[in-house]
Amino acid sequence: MIEQSAVPLIVLSATRDPVEAINGMLRRAGEPAHCTWIPALRDLADALTQINPELLVHVMADDAELEAVVAIRDQLAPTVPILALAAGADEARIAWALGLGARDLVSLEHPERLQAVMMRELETFRGRRTLDAALRAAQDARSQLDTVLERSNDAIIQVQEGIVTDANPAWLELFGVEDGITGQPVMDLFEESSHPALRGALAACLQGRWSGEHTLRANALPADGSILPVEIALAVGEHEGEPCVRLVVPSAPRTEALPAETHAVETSAGGVDSYGLLPRRELLQALGERLATRPTGGVRCLAVVKVDKFASLERVIGVTASEEVVSEFVRLLRETVRPKELTGRLGGMLFVVLLERGNENDLNAWAEQLLGRVQKHVMRIRDKAVSVTCTVGLSTVSPGRANVDAVVADALEACRKGSTRGGNQSVASDHADTESRVMSYDKVWVKHIKAALMENRFRLVQQPIASLRGEDPGMFDVLVRMIDTQGKEVLPSEFMAAAARNDLMKNIDRWVVGASLSFAAQKKPECLFVRLSRETVKDDSFVDWLDNHLRSSKAEPQRLCFQVTEESAATYIPQVKALAAGLRERRFRFALESFGGGRDSLGMLESMPLDFIKIDGAVIQGLAADPQLQQRVRVLVEAAQKRSVQTVGERVEDANTMAVLWQLGVQYIQGYFVHEPEEVVLSAGR
Repeated sequence: MIEQSAVPLIVLSATRDPVEAINGMLRRAGEPAHCTWIPALRDLADALTQINPELLVHVMADDAELEAVVAIRDQLAPTVPILALAAGADEARIAWALGLGARDLVSLEHPERLQAVMMRELETFRGRRTLDAALRAAQDARSQLDTVLERSNDAIIQVQEGIVTDANPAWLELFGVEDGITGQPVMDLFEESSHPALRGALAACLQGRWSGEHTLRANALPADGSILPVEIALAVGEHEGEPCVRLVVPSAPRTEALPAETHAVETSAGGVDSYGLLPRRELLQALGERLATRPTGGVRCLAVVKVDKFASLERVIGVTASEEVVSEFVRLLRETVRPKELTGRLGGMLFVVLLERGNENDLNAWAEQLLGRVQKHVMRIRDKAVSVTCTVGLSTVSPGRANVDAVVADALEACRKGSTRGGNQSVASDHADTESRVMSYDKVWVKHIKAALMENRFRLVQQPIASLRGEDPGMFDVLVRMIDTQGKEVLPSEFMAAAARNDLMKNIDRWVVGASLSFAAQKKPECLFVRLSRETVKDDSFVDWLDNHLRSSKAEPQRLCFQVTEESAATYIPQVKALAAGLRERRFRFALESFGGGRDSLGMLESMPLDFIKIDGAVIQGLAADPQLQQRVRVLVEAAQKRSVQTVGERVEDANTMAVLWQLGVQYIQGYFVHEPEEVVLSAGR
């Protein structure tokens, strides 16, 4: 029985001895062969068509027969290599055989060369066969792709070096184009605010750094002069043998791409209105369901947004035109909201967003971004240029505060205060706890924190940091969680403020540092970012304590990067400089986080010994749509590059922001868009 993996060969020879020799030689080389013996030239044609060999060995009885063998091979199986086997081989005879069409001339007198030549020809034949198959597949795929592009209901264009090289009929129809757009700069098809993200996404896609799961939100410019918000999928394609980027606008909303949580809320609540917002009843129901759950991290805040002086505007431009203003305002609002965040209409010109952001700075950044975008945006409503402003009322939702009525009332009151002050501003609710309530709150938490430290009920979680320039960097940001007596996870937002007010941050810091050293020793990450509080920054004994724990843990210090906030560094400049110098002297790395929001960030960068800066998430929040912020970040990145300081973007939450950061030269990103925090697991110790 023939072995299924045996190499099919034909040996044309008057005697059987060469067949056995070749068969044994290939098997010793690790190539199980099935040699078909053809004793006469007249049987060669049938053998070539039936066996489909990978190699034809012709044992020459006389020189004249080789020419006939080559002719038969060329006619029936032109890709099969021929080896001429003779009693002896010299340079002249090898050249003669090559001239006739053989791949080589070999001899049994030199079995090592014979074996090497056969292995070479088998490898070459297989490589050529694989390449031919790939080329055929590519041609078939290209043909099928052309058909798909032509017939697809999705709107598709191909872009090469910033120029549109092809557009399918669905794209031309969607954008109302009659004469075609081939040869136009792709940026001319989109509003200027979308250009930075689009440039970054195109560059990332060409370099193979853009995941097919990421979609880009952009404002397209149809031929009628309107603005069309679209969601774009990007993929690498090919045009005339050169790489290009394919931009696809799906023909139907990408409901499958919506987060499951958001989709479930909308469908269970009865759908959305014509603006894509939850109506009042469904909004309140969804708010109740969401507030009854714990946030995955950060803080929650209810924002009530009101269009200023809408009644006066309506009297001037008319009811129907004012509805176009509402539509345009809702578009601007929705562009600032993440997919997981609830958005609805409370009634009239009152809109509600349940924000879930990293910290309160991010909430304020969102509000300022929305105010700026609305104020600057000029709406073309029929024959009029219209601009509006809005007021934002913010009510932070403290842990366990699930009373929808109370939260909405606080946000409404804050919004009302902003309106009475003239509008075009954000106001935070002043429902904050009184001093006595804070003291009562702290009293409970201090007891829990101390018990958790004594009973080792803290846990590390790690958030991966992704590279925008290369492979997985093996870098993680370390966060801490408390585990309560029922085994439930408690987020830092619930207990850190109480810890800071009651001088417990140093204790928590030391637990985190000790656990991080153990993790670094066992798992050996490339870089583990460990944050230090301002209390530890002022603690002169910390470095001595660290020396002792470093020796006992046997961790490699370069695997840890300690980080403090820019605000702490600016407040305690001498202490932070001394701390950074001491840490780097011990081969630890050092970083400033929440960087870029201070009064003299560039000065801090120039004067502080740094390995990384982590650009403030509050700056990152509004980056995609704010050219001034982009320029500010660009200056920071360029200054960092000059000092060989690496850059990380904090709290990146969407593909547009990632694309802009790519364009600005930021090297790494972290945030829920990259990965949610996951628990650190140690095999022993902590």
